[in-house]
Amino acid sequence: MLLPVRAAVWVLAFATVWSGCATSRVGRAFGPADDRAVRSVLSAQQDAWNNGDLEGYMAGYAQSPDLVFTSGSKIRRGWQETHDKYKAKYGSDPSTMGTLAFEILGVQSLGADGAIVLGRWKLTNTPNAGSGVFSVALARTPSGWKVVHDHTSSDTP
Repeated sequence: MLLPVRAAVWVLAFATVWSGCATSRVGRAFGPADDRAVRSVLSAQQDAWNNGDLEGYMAGYAQSPDLVFTSGSKIRRGWQETHDKYKAKYGSDPSTMGTLAFEILGVQSLGADGAIVLGRWKLTNTPNAGSGVFSVALARTPSGWKVVHDHTSSDTP
């Protein structure tokens, strides 16, 4: 008789834990505050760039070896490789970095913890001036929303 009681207690405990997990997953959704937070990441990156603050710009990216950055038919992997490429091409002060402007065309949620941003970029006041389109994937991390995948294309060859 003791075995069925233990089994019933185990089933009840498992059901309670499982329903708690399901509720926390189902209860959270991508909302207006998340949309604002995602847009804020790109706004902060734009401001940092325009202040010649490469480190501030890079703060919008997940500092991870899993970061993917594609541009000009090149695939770069990892935060450090992305940082180093930016630094080599643009330096780290306003005179070489120029002026960056983002136009966000849309934010699309990918569940509660992910989003894709589609937009246009324009870089002026630098020998590396250009423009094009981008799509970035952001993920909710313990330190806030971070870019985990960046695909940028240029209008100019």
